[in-house]
Amino acid sequence: MKPDREFLLKHPAHFIALGFGSGLAPKAPGTFGTLATFPIYALLIWLGGNWALAVGAALFFFVGIWASGITGRALGVSDHSAIVVDEIAAFLLVLLFTPLTFIWLIVAFVLFRIFDILKPWPISVADRRIKGGFGVMFDDLLAAMLSIFCIWFLRSIFQGVAS
Repeated sequence: MKPDREFLLKHPAHFIALGFGSGLAPKAPGTFGTLATFPIYALLIWLGGNWALAVGAALFFFVGIWASGITGRALGVSDHSAIVVDEIAAFLLVLLFTPLTFIWLIVAFVLFRIFDILKPWPISVADRRIKGGFGVMFDDLLAAMLSIFCIWFLRSIFQGVAS
């Protein structure tokens, strides 16, 4: 089944899991879901800084388990490509550890997309073995953790250059 606007609006879980509509993009829905994170990030930073960002990432993760589980069952595919709440929750976490400069935001975006698309070990193992709503969310959490590690590593190399 290919979700459409009607499916998106049929249930609150679908609306959340499909990234408020960003998952309906005909090509690269995961990338569009990740891009949809930026306005959410800006809102959370405006509401309460890093504290609000951390709470928001956690809320998106836990609500995402519920929403992606319901939506995956409705679509007949546990981790359908239109489900992008996992990208949103995980990328919010990455942004929590990313300096607020244009170059670092681009680096964070590219790193996260690379890890999410290529799924190196251990992401690939989690993606194959852990199913349901938690599985949908967990492999992106691992991609976020690898991205955060790379950002930390790059920042330690380029201290002061791009901060």
